[in-house]
Amino acid sequence: MRSKSRELLDRAIASTVAAIEIYNKPDFLYREETFAILAVNGWELLFKAKWLTEHRNQIRTLYVQETYTKADGSKGKRQKIKLTRSGNPFTHSLDYLAKKLIESKHIDEIVWRNIQALLEIRDSAVHFYNFGNVFAVRLQEIGAASLRNFVVLTDYWFGRNLSEFNFYLMPLSFVSVPSSTAVVLNSGEKNFLRYIDSLDADTIPEGPFSVTVNIDVRFVKSKAKDALGVQITRDPNATEIRLTEEQIQIRYPWDYKYLTSECRNRYTDFSVVKKYHELRKQMYANVSYCHERLLYPGKPKSVKTRFYNPAILNDFDKHYSKKP
Repeated sequence: MRSKSRELLDRAIASTVAAIEIYNKPDFLYREETFAILAVNGWELLFKAKWLTEHRNQIRTLYVQETYTKADGSKGKRQKIKLTRSGNPFTHSLDYLAKKLIESKHIDEIVWRNIQALLEIRDSAVHFYNFGNVFAVRLQEIGAASLRNFVVLTDYWFGRNLSEFNFYLMPLSFVSVPSSTAVVLNSGEKNFLRYIDSLDADTIPEGPFSVTVNIDVRFVKSKAKDALGVQITRDPNATEIRLTEEQIQIRYPWDYKYLTSECRNRYTDFSVVKKYHELRKQMYANVSYCHERLLYPGKPKSVKTRFYNPAILNDFDKHYSKKP
């Protein structure tokens, strides 16, 4: 019999996959709003699944407690479970769970910023409606980042690989024709963009999480039979393909400090000792995990340092015990 946390995890994934499927339909007028609603639901279920794993699957820890009211209307000292309209237990909100998980260092503040952006779109859709095409573009940027964050956290928290699903949003270039006319924003749209910009500040450090992701689609003439598969290799006889510095930074976002922090959060028996350094050095030669580049790419005389791909944790998993 599956635990409650695993049941919630499965439902979180199902809700998120449903959000993607709706968004990627070729003709769906409520695309962005429906995606936001289902994606937020997926995040809340994922947070609740994580909460239960941290509280021994005690379902009562998810219930909201309220002060007992006496017959004369005065407040008593005892607490009771708050009930919904139908009489079922009232569970903690997404905001509450996010705050607690951030305090306990289980999630990054950047993840919560991204979800807050989704919540703004969701709330506008549920309680009124969203104006203009500006929401479509920003939702895709926010949604793409949200899916990336979701996949990373699902793996970190539960060791669940979501490669069986197509976790991507079809670019707007394929689902709508961009207008060439000037766009005049109303006050509501300006407020929305200002709020999103405040969440996606330039001070966000490099790492596996993001608030928004810019999507650039370019059409290049090519015949399928002439297309070449590409993979990173150190074979000197392989065809040379150059990656831009930006592409390298995206592929290898973690420095030593960030990698070490992720290992501390992921494993029960991890410590920064000889074993860790030796294992890490063994992976230097694996270009899927590690890349050496200048610390400051624009300064040729700066020192060289190594950066890591999050996939390196797959190898560390063989040597350390993951937290439940």
